[in-house]
Amino acid sequence: MPDTAEHTADHAPFPRAHETNLTREEAAARSSAISVTSYQVHVDLSGAAAQGAETYPVSTQVELTLNEDDAGRADEVAFLDYLGASVEELSINGQARSVEEHAGDARIRLTGLTPGSNVVHVRSTSRFSRSGEGLHRFVDPSDGQVYLYTQYEPADCRRVFPVFDQPDMKARFRFSLTGPESWQLRSNGRETAREDVPGEAAGLDGVGLVRVTFAETELMSSYITALLAGPYTVVEDTWSGSAPGGESFEIELAVLCRASLAEHLDAGEILTITRQGLDFFHREFAYPYPWGRGPEAAAPGKYDQVFVPEYNLGAMENPGLVTFTEKYVFDTAATEAQHETRANTILHEMAHMWFGDLVTMGWWDDLWLKESFADYMGAYAVDAATEFTTGWISFANSRKGWAYVQDQLPTTHPIVADITDLEAADQNFDGITYAKGASVLKQLAAYAGQDAFRTAAQRYFARHAFGNASLEDFLTVLQEVTGKDMHAWAEAWLQTSGIPVLAAEISPTGVVSIRQSGTDPATGAEVARPHVIRVGLYTADGTGVLTRAQSADVELDPQAPDGLTEVPGLQLPQDDVPRLILPNDDDLTYAKLSLDPESVAAALTHPVGDPLARATVWAALWSMVRDAELPAARFVEAVMHLGLQIPEVSVASTLLRQADAAAERFCPAEEQDALTARLAARLAEFLGTGPERSAQTGFTAEALTDIQRAAARTLAALSRRCPDQLDLLAGLLDGRAEEYGIEGLDVDEELRWAFMQALAAHGRVEMDQLDAELASRTTARGKIAHRLAAAARPDPEVKRRAFEQALTGRDEAGEELSNDHLTATVDGFNADPQGLTSGYLEDYFAALTGVWEQMTQGQATRVVRGLFPGAQQLGSGQSPEDHTAARAAAQWLQGHQQAPAALRRILLEEQDHLLRSLHAQQRASS
Repeated sequence: MPDTAEHTADHAPFPRAHETNLTREEAAARSSAISVTSYQVHVDLSGAAAQGAETYPVSTQVELTLNEDDAGRADEVAFLDYLGASVEELSINGQARSVEEHAGDARIRLTGLTPGSNVVHVRSTSRFSRSGEGLHRFVDPSDGQVYLYTQYEPADCRRVFPVFDQPDMKARFRFSLTGPESWQLRSNGRETAREDVPGEAAGLDGVGLVRVTFAETELMSSYITALLAGPYTVVEDTWSGSAPGGESFEIELAVLCRASLAEHLDAGEILTITRQGLDFFHREFAYPYPWGRGPEAAAPGKYDQVFVPEYNLGAMENPGLVTFTEKYVFDTAATEAQHETRANTILHEMAHMWFGDLVTMGWWDDLWLKESFADYMGAYAVDAATEFTTGWISFANSRKGWAYVQDQLPTTHPIVADITDLEAADQNFDGITYAKGASVLKQLAAYAGQDAFRTAAQRYFARHAFGNASLEDFLTVLQEVTGKDMHAWAEAWLQTSGIPVLAAEISPTGVVSIRQSGTDPATGAEVARPHVIRVGLYTADGTGVLTRAQSADVELDPQAPDGLTEVPGLQLPQDDVPRLILPNDDDLTYAKLSLDPESVAAALTHPVGDPLARATVWAALWSMVRDAELPAARFVEAVMHLGLQIPEVSVASTLLRQADAAAERFCPAEEQDALTARLAARLAEFLGTGPERSAQTGFTAEALTDIQRAAARTLAALSRRCPDQLDLLAGLLDGRAEEYGIEGLDVDEELRWAFMQALAAHGRVEMDQLDAELASRTTARGKIAHRLAAAARPDPEVKRRAFEQALTGRDEAGEELSNDHLTATVDGFNADPQGLTSGYLEDYFAALTGVWEQMTQGQATRVVRGLFPGAQQLGSGQSPEDHTAARAAAQWLQGHQQAPAALRRILLEEQDHLLRSLHAQQRASS
């Protein structure tokens, strides 16, 4: 077999993704004219393990039908998408076609199709990816082993084989792989055949090759097909269940990860969550898991879960072969919150087997039909099916915060978005589509009833299985079940953007009302929506804890005069009793809360007893910081006083990160250093005495350890700019924790590198020390952390090289930086307590267009967003819009009206973040 490292393209290279696009109109025209029956794809990975391998051969056969009525426009709409290295051979119905016309084009034109059935064959060469888009190739620094996996959403399947890469052109896929016999070779379907390949794999010490064929899939979209290859470790199990008709069936389970991580793979917990999820979703959806069975009806289904390196996402719902970031293989100490987050992700992806895979949106406008539902069902399943008890608490405090931030940007959009092309689709995997959509579905369950919601979902799957669906399809089943016209509700919640703001108002006679207000930042329109909410009144008990004294259920009418709805029955306490009015008790709806002054005072002084209410209140306080309604210093002081006493580590961790951000970005310049130093000192104190003090409040030992670790992580992060606790970090690295009165903190590989990165930013460690640390344990985590620390060193030449490497995406040797290494380079450049990077403002804006043209959209986004000068201080008497960075951003946007919309969106969002922080600084100084 040929060494693919030496296999060169016969024609000019194909362009990168951002140099091509597919519009919604083009996709609609193509799918109306052409239907696809099947694909047969063979990918030859015989040379993938060879040093420097860059490309691999692919053979693709497509069976399709051209509608007779569309024969006249076939040459216009008939093309395969392909972002490979070259096309060597093309034939249509056995007739060879010229491949010269496809050089430099991302579309393989299918000229000469005949009405009715056609067979297209393409022999081509594709490139391995280093960006996590397409077929990603990773060399494990621990042992030199090569691992490969695919990641396609929304349209990177075309990087691996020629395909109609749009979600409504579903087909059946039969894949085969050639690779080393010792490797795991997997795809969506079960393995059905394995045969030896004559010869030996070049460069693999005589290891033999096999060709593995997989069962033909059910109808599915191209973006959820998947391939996997490499010496992965595998743990197997089975799940047994019953279909709605009573017949029993099995699903074969497998959990895989890199061999060098195998000792850390807690497959038992992962498989337990998996079995709990399969039990739950089969009860909830009443539709048996449909994937991976193969041609035999009695064959078991297949559900592989693979933890892969250098992954751009949390996970991907490929049927039968779900991929996850290997950050979920906890090779260093992990908190309970990390375990819960992993469980949520496992169940989110499992929900996709039905929402998204079984029933798929027709185009990316209805992306919410899978992501919003999976986000909601993930949190719901964690709460209902597992032993974790804080799923909705984490959702209220952290996940919804993502949506609140996104929905206040000038680029916000409705949940049902207007996605004009693939570049826009790529950017809409955001807080609106996920977290806001999930929040709105939680409100829908309260509005329509959980039983009605469940029945509607079951009817939706039964009616549209293996097909495509739209908003109207879901509304139809919802209306059938509830008997209500859901169009007005859908228009208000799904087809408008912006956050409703709920605030309690108290009349002179003590009557409490809830005012709904809000403005859509994209259109300026008023935001007014129907809500079913619960309003809670909390008062301080004898121990000073705010506990629920009363609550009332209220329906908010969007047409209410002045936006006010009276809350019946709430009786306020005497004036000297601390009290809190929570307009979204139990977190039933999606709304930002603007707490009244007495409630703010109570929340900043007294702990809230109920965990979900506590999470909701702290989320409201953070929103008020971002809106310049609450000074950052008051928030940070409250986190130092109360936040470290919160037993839910997911909430405490979020608050510590927010306190760090508040001190860095929202605090006036004249107060910033002192506030950051106080926060660092409090965290250092907590590492030593916090656990002992917290133990007196009844925390579990596990919670104490988790919050101590969260404090250590935050201290390391803020120490990149604050030098006050560097001696402590150096002492912990040297094993002198007892000198500082610190017990129980596991200074493992994660914390060692976090501490060294902070020390490196201040010049407290040299390059030879960083090299020695890496040599002591050469892991994927260590290589990334080493790159960040090296780029963090306070040397002008170091910063110049890091900046150039970020802009070019190549390291000092000219090798392409992988996605994770590119991010590490950017983060190291930004670790700059001496201000050495302030002179790069002009160079950054001058480079933007070139970066966008030269890199994939994913890599370019890392650079453009990561290098944006967002952490700035407002000068005395200066207006935010006159700040140098804000002016530079405004000038670039004004001068680049015709720049790609996706690039402009990033700049608009980063500009908004910057101005928001500067306005908060300005208000706090006045």
